Amino acid sequence: QVQLMESGGGLVQAGGSLRLSCAASGSIGSINYMGWYRQKPGKQRDLVAVITTDGSTNFADSVKGRFTISRDSAKNTVYLQMNSLKPEDTAVYYCKAQLRTGYNRWGQGSQVTVSS
Repeated sequence: QVQLMESGGGLVQAGGSLRLSCAASGSIGSINYMGWYRQKPGKQRDLVAVITTDGSTNFADSVKGRFTISRDSAKNTVYLQMNSLKPEDTAVYYCKAQLRTGYNRWGQGSQVTVSS
């Protein structure tokens, strides 16, 4: 089993920055890749950024150039650095680990609110 613990959400003014953290524990070796998704009220959960075990990254067009994803393998932690935040970035952000079995594990969700 893989467990994910998120931290770092909050309230920030437009133009500000936040960093989300996602610490993985358990069967770390079963993880294929990790990523961040977000869900706005009444909307589906959408991809924000992913990072593979070899360090390859991919971002949603809406966050390219503003968000970065990174990992600390020693701490089994993935980070989402969010800069130049906009009100439309307001959402609940979820960390996801896709396992080699094809199953997904999700974090508990972190509220990010960007005020104008």
